[in-house]
Amino acid sequence: MSEQLDICMGCGVKVQTENPEMIGYAPASALAKEMIICQRCFRLKHYNEVQDVNLTDDDFLKILNEIGRTDALVVMIVDIFDFNGSWLPGLHRFVGKNKVLLVGNKVDLLPKSVKHNKLINWMKHEAKQLGLKPEEVFLVSAAKGLNVKETAGAIDELRKGKDVYVVGCTNVGKSTFINRIIKEVTGEADVITTSHFPGTTLDIIKIPLDDEKSLIDSPGIINHHQMAHFVDKRDLKIITPKKEIKPKVFQLNEGQTLFFGGLARFDYISGGRRSFVCYVSNEINIHRTKTENAAELYDKHVGELLTPPRPEQLDSFPELVKQEFFVKEAKTDIVFSGLGWITVNEPGVKVAAYVPKGVQTLIRKSLI
Repeated sequence: MSEQLDICMGCGVKVQTENPEMIGYAPASALAKEMIICQRCFRLKHYNEVQDVNLTDDDFLKILNEIGRTDALVVMIVDIFDFNGSWLPGLHRFVGKNKVLLVGNKVDLLPKSVKHNKLINWMKHEAKQLGLKPEEVFLVSAAKGLNVKETAGAIDELRKGKDVYVVGCTNVGKSTFINRIIKEVTGEADVITTSHFPGTTLDIIKIPLDDEKSLIDSPGIINHHQMAHFVDKRDLKIITPKKEIKPKVFQLNEGQTLFFGGLARFDYISGGRRSFVCYVSNEINIHRTKTENAAELYDKHVGELLTPPRPEQLDSFPELVKQEFFVKEAKTDIVFSGLGWITVNEPGVKVAAYVPKGVQTLIRKSLI
C-alpha cells in the first residue's frame, strides 16, 4: 500500500499512483511536478474529457447526502439496455426536494422498431415502481449524440438557475454524456481551460456554467449486482452491445434450455410449444439443449463451448443460481441483469432463470 502523497490541484482529492480505476490516480511521473493534478482533472483540462472513476458505497452515500442538502437539479443516467441493473437504488430517498430528470442512454442499441414514446412511458412507469417520480424522461445516445441537444435544453430550463448534479452507476455512459453536453452547449472543444476545478475530496468535478453555477459530475457508482463485475475486462465487449441488437427468436418445447455463453441459463419448464424472443448482445453465443442434459453440459463445457467466463476464471466464477417464474400476463420480460432479457408473448408459462450468484433476475412488463 503506497502512502497517500499529495493533493490534486484540480479537485482536492488525495493522489495515488496504484490504481488507474480509482479516484485520485496520477502516473508516478506527475509527482515530480510542482502542481500535481490527477489523471481525471488532467484529461478534463487538456482534452475536455470527463473520465469515469469508480466510487465505494460509502463515498456514494456521502455524495447523495450532499445532494439532498443542496438546492439543485439531479440528472440520473441509466443504461436503457440494462435499465434495472443500472438503476441507483434508494436515490429517491436522498434527493430531498430536488427535481430529477431521468435520461435513458444507449437508445441506439434497441431495435429501430421500438417506439420512443412507448419507451418513455414505460420508463416513467418503472421509475414510479422504483420510488422515483422524474420531472421528465429523455432517451439519448451519448455515443452518437442523439437527442443530447434537446436534453441539454431541458436541463437548462428545469435547473432554474441552480447547480446540476449528474449521477449514474459505472458503464452507463455518464462521462460520454457529459462530454457531449459540454460540446453541444459550447460548440467548442476547449471550454474548460482553468487549471483549478473546485471540488471536494470525493472528486466531484464542477464544470462552470455561464451563470456562476456548475454542472457537477460525480464518479460512477458500482452496482454490485451488475453482470459486468463477473466477466473478464476483455469480455465486456461481448456482453455489452455496441450496435443495434438483433432479436433472436427460439421455438422451444417444454424441457428445453438455452445457455447464454456460460453466464446465464434459461429453462422452459411448462406451457406447450412457444416462441421466446431473446434480446442480448449480437456477440453472445446462445446454445440450445435438453434440460435433462443441461447441468452436465455446463460442467463439461463452461469456459470453452460456453464462454464467457474464460477458463482461467473458473476457479473464482460464482455458481449459477436458479429462480423460477410463472408468467401470468402477456408480453412479459424475464430480465438477466446486465445481459439482456427474454420476452414471453403469451401468458401461462413456467420458466427458470439461472445467473451467477449476486446477479439479479427479475420479471417485468415487456419493454418492447
